[in-house]
Amino acid sequence: MDDDDDEPLESEAKDEAALAPQSSDDTLYCEAEAPPSVEKEKPTREDSETDLEIEDTEKFFTIGQKELYLEACKLVGVVPASYFIRNMEESYMNLNHHGLGPKGTKAIAITLVSNTTILKLELEDNSIMDEGILSLMEMLQENYYLQELNVSDNDLGIDGARIISDFLQENNSSLWKLKLSGNNFKEESAALLCQALSSNYRIRSLNLSHNQFSDVGGEYLGQMLALNVGLQSLNLSWNHFHTRAALALCNGLRSNVTLKKLDVSMNGFGNEGAQALSDVLRLNSCLIYIDVSGNGITNEGASRISKGLEVNESLQVMKLFLNPMSMEGAVHLILSIKRNTKSRMEELDISNILVTEQFVRVLDGVCALHPQLDVVYKGLQGLSSRRTTSLWTNPMKLIQNYTDQQKISIVEFFKNLNPSQSMTMPVGEFRKAMIQQNKVPINRYQVRELVKKLNEKNGMVDFSSLTQDSRKSLGPVPEELQPP
Repeated sequence: MDDDDDEPLESEAKDEAALAPQSSDDTLYCEAEAPPSVEKEKPTREDSETDLEIEDTEKFFTIGQKELYLEACKLVGVVPASYFIRNMEESYMNLNHHGLGPKGTKAIAITLVSNTTILKLELEDNSIMDEGILSLMEMLQENYYLQELNVSDNDLGIDGARIISDFLQENNSSLWKLKLSGNNFKEESAALLCQALSSNYRIRSLNLSHNQFSDVGGEYLGQMLALNVGLQSLNLSWNHFHTRAALALCNGLRSNVTLKKLDVSMNGFGNEGAQALSDVLRLNSCLIYIDVSGNGITNEGASRISKGLEVNESLQVMKLFLNPMSMEGAVHLILSIKRNTKSRMEELDISNILVTEQFVRVLDGVCALHPQLDVVYKGLQGLSSRRTTSLWTNPMKLIQNYTDQQKISIVEFFKNLNPSQSMTMPVGEFRKAMIQQNKVPINRYQVRELVKKLNEKNGMVDFSSLTQDSRKSLGPVPEELQPP
């Protein structure tokens, strides 16, 4: 990663992490960061009148947020949402599945015109309809604080796409992240959205998953990618792309210079799409995360992708889960990384493939050259349960034993691995440092567990998740994790 991309300022990344909800639904491994808020003059009231203004404009600008919302609800004839009232001073507002409907959405939008605290708004599955999305787009013309908007699963269709497209073509808001998943967008919607995005460079992260785009939609998206210089993260998973769309998307990526994260999982790229992707990997030096899971890619396709991996110097994560390939394809992939001395690959997900001990020995050689690499596979054929247990001995317990002997804290141990001595560290650098340190014997499977323990998010591990007295939180080692 989201997920999370070519890491903008660290302070922005911290700001984004602080705004993120606790769920891991949106992991970005290399998620795009928010650009600085757009500074501009607030239009005069005469210039900014919209359908959202209530009749008494003086009251609109002088009464409190709660009173304004209650009046807006009265105006449009809906029952106020108590959750909104309780949280309107927070930066993150989650109104998913609240049954707002178009009128309830309009009341929210009226209030948000003058709200300066909410930076992230979730409105998934609220049946907001055309009226609701229009209210939100009008609100964004006045609100210069909202940065992230989720209107997924609202069945917006062609009319909703047109309203959003009109807004994007004139967008002067601070909005940089937009989720439009599951809105029954088809080819005409793709044409409208792509026309707008060909000239809109403010949107950094866009989710169009679970829509109805087919090959024609893929061609529109490919043309847009060739022109757009703003998008850093694009999710197109669970659409209906096949070879034609795959070729068009990859053709756009050949000249794209900003996209860092691409998710096209659960489509139908096939082996021809894999070849096109390989050509992209040869030319593109910006992509760091690609998910092509569930795309009908066989060993032949894996072999083609490996040709691109042999020369690519930017990609860090490739997910190939749920493709019909065997260990033969997996070998092609890991050997291509071995041959590339400048490879930055940190994660290869082939977690539906059962491998042999011979494969693991080859992988050991690859990881010796690229200690930052983690290859996730299903398991080993014929491996004894006793040896499996020893591979997974609780790594935190081993580190705790060492830190007890040295009379230092676990946090100090981890910070000493980090050249900057800071509390966060890129996953790849952490993995490399853990493998290369000689104080505690740790294998790459145990490092994977440590990454999970350290709250990996947006490609960073965070040592602050461990208290200075971590031993209290560790508890006893489960019996199944104890050394044999």
